Amino acid sequence: MSGLIIAVPSKGRLKEQVEGWLGDCGLKLEVTGGARGYMASLKGVAGAQVRLLSAADIADALDAGEVHLGVTGEDLLRERGEDLDSRVLLLRALGFGRADLVTAVPKSWLDVESMADLEEVAHDYLRRTGRRMRVATKYLTQTRGFFARHGIADYRIAESGGATEGAPAAGSAEIVIDITSTGATLQANGLKVLADGVMLRSQAQLAASLRAAWDSDALAQAERLLRIVEARAAALRSATLAWPARGDAVEVAVVNSLVSAGATRRPNGLLVDSAKVSDASLALTAAGLGPVTASKPDFVFDVSCAPLDTLKTRVF
Repeated sequence: MSGLIIAVPSKGRLKEQVEGWLGDCGLKLEVTGGARGYMASLKGVAGAQVRLLSAADIADALDAGEVHLGVTGEDLLRERGEDLDSRVLLLRALGFGRADLVTAVPKSWLDVESMADLEEVAHDYLRRTGRRMRVATKYLTQTRGFFARHGIADYRIAESGGATEGAPAAGSAEIVIDITSTGATLQANGLKVLADGVMLRSQAQLAASLRAAWDSDALAQAERLLRIVEARAAALRSATLAWPARGDAVEVAVVNSLVSAGATRRPNGLLVDSAKVSDASLALTAAGLGPVTASKPDFVFDVSCAPLDTLKTRVF
């Protein structure tokens, strides 16, 4: 494996969101073989190869070391095993593709509102019927781990290959473990999510395979990519403040106080957290400095890059 190989979703809403995220960072996928091609390059990271795969196949490829980097849902990655962190490194949560992996039961179970209630009901069901409650799910690994942490043992998995939320109505399961964005489909099927039944609040993740063959080219290309996306992320949470400088003791004092509170000096002003723009600007004007203008940077490149530093530590 020579040079960086990146896997991104090949279709659907997640593909559109990944392309939008890359584009916002000044990077562009250029697909080989037309719109239906499954290979691409990444304009802005010369030499990197891009494979377009299903979200599930990306999780498999990262786990197997077949690609260096990939973007897929955390729910799919976590399903690879509770020891996932020894094989795959989550570099950055991307803020889209959000969905929750939840435990849902029929709304008619009025006395079941928590996992503790479910444990009691499952135990009683086994005692009364001689059978274990069936749990319909595609998420076998996470279900077993979550139920074990809540002390629930009286159940069996009914592996789902289709519309999981319909299993109780169809009589093929009593409980559902499924991924949901709004909960509307579960509600439409007469189900409710238990109060403490959220296993995972998932979203798209930029992840690195620790099993991949990381050569110097792959790492150099990954460094370029990570520095660019981190610089864009830093810019989105930052603002630049500028004002006519006076250079007197009052200005020095107020600037020093803002730097102590987390702002960063710039030759022509300050770089501040977006949430602190008003407070910082008002502190400056209260000292007689102004007018203060606030602007948004496109990128904020820093010497340090936390995801890159972590990646280097783990692969070498």
